[in-house]
Formats: sequence, structure tokens, C-alpha cells
Amino acid sequence: MAEAQSHTTQGPWFLADHPALDFINTLAIVEGQPHDFWQTDQDVEDWLHQAGLAPDAPAPQHKPGALLQAARHLRQIIRDNVQQHKAGEGVDIPVLNAWLDEATSHLQITGEPGALKIRRVYAGQSVMQRLGQVAEQAAMLLAQEDFSRVRGCEHPACTLWFYDRTKAHRRRWCSMALCGNRAKVARFRAVKSAG
Repeated sequence: MAEAQSHTTQGPWFLADHPALDFINTLAIVEGQPHDFWQTDQDVEDWLHQAGLAPDAPAPQHKPGALLQAARHLRQIIRDNVQQHKAGEGVDIPVLNAWLDEATSHLQITGEPGALKIRRVYAGQSVMQRLGQVAEQAAMLLAQEDFSRVRGCEHPACTLWFYDRTKAHRRRWCSMALCGNRAKVARFRAVKSAG
């Protein structure tokens, strides 16, 4: 991603304006090198909680590394589908549907009379169930969102994606503070050295 981002210990960035894109952005270029923000099951759990996509069920006991492996696999599926859809190619529907089949949930009513609310409660016993909400977000991105607003950062050293929610729909960078500023500095230096 950006040289300005040498603070990789601060964890993955939430700058895509869509959870499915933030999910795939957990694999980024940092200081010129590929960096995976997920190294453990706990890293994935932490991301799910930060993104608001963790099931209400407590994290299940599973084989160590199983959630990490499943999350990396789903991340690649989503990344491939986003890239293929952006290129006007077909989306791998059966593979994503296999993940959606695991996203079991039910509605639950909460609150008190006069302030009742309905919320969706997701199962989270298997690693695929724990990632079910992410698969749902990816499906909604691919099928329901205006895909012309899904973009890759224009900085040549950046691999991050974002959903352009700006009013004019002219967002070019994953983040102005990172790649946008790097581009401005590069343009300034080019003008200064030419003049």
C-alpha cells in the first residue's frame, strides 16, 4: 500500500466504504511488500468484531488455524469475483452460494413495549458460519450495488478496492491521506524538477 503506512501493527484498514471490500483489503501492499493482516484465527475474529460482522454466538472451538484458512479462502473467492465482475466477466456463483448456504440466521425480537426492535441473529458454530455475514455482504455487493462505483485505487503500488460513495463519484484513491497524498507529492516533485 503506501510507504506512509509503516504502522502495520495497527491492523487492517477500514476505508473501502463496503464491508466486503474491506474484507479483501486485509491483504495489501505495505512498504512495497505484500502484507496479510491476518496471521491467526484471533486476527480474523478481531476483524469480524471491528466490522460488525461477528455472529452473536461465542467463537466455537475449532482446529487452530481453521478460521484463518477459511477467511483467506473466502477472501480470495470474493477478490476473484470482484475482479471478474469489474472486468465484465462471469461471477463464480456456485462457489459463493456454497458459503451463503452456511449463513444460517433467524430473526429475534428485542426491547420493551413501545421500543421493540427486530434483529437478525447468525449462527456461528462452524468457521463457514462465522464468515456467513461476509459472504452475504459480498453477494449484495455483486448483485445489488452499483458496480460502476467499485474501484481499485489508482495508485500503481496499491492493491486496495473501495466503493465510491462520494457525491460526484470521482473518488480515485483508497484514501487521500495515503495514496492521494503520495500522488500529489509525486506530481509536485515532477513539476518542480521540470521547472
